[in-house]
Amino acid sequence: MIRRAVSSEQAPAALGPYSQAIVANGLVFCSGMAGIDPAGTIPEGIEAQTEQALTNLASVLEAAGASMDDVVKTTIFYADVEDFGRLNEVYARHMPDPPPARSAPAHVRLPRGLLVSIEAIAVLPG
Repeated sequence: MIRRAVSSEQAPAALGPYSQAIVANGLVFCSGMAGIDPAGTIPEGIEAQTEQALTNLASVLEAAGASMDDVVKTTIFYADVEDFGRLNEVYARHMPDPPPARSAPAHVRLPRGLLVSIEAIAVLPG
């Protein structure tokens, strides 16, 4: 098996011993993308942070040779279950039809007071 690390300058740099994504055996395993921009600015509110997290995810997928259309599984970690409806509205705009399988655990304490982090698995096209 060959593993290849993927990174994009259009998403925040990894802040620890992990890669933004790893490509292996035709799959792209994306680390959790938080609602923070590449410069380190945290937008206000669950909608803005979800939008930013999905933008970051799309950038990393593109660097790997994939897109949101290739996502087969996501996991959304978020801080407040009361934000689920607003988070879901933003998320739905970015997902293909049919949408990928998903898990969404709530009440997760994220660093820096972040409200959401989204990880994904995609299949490389072709």
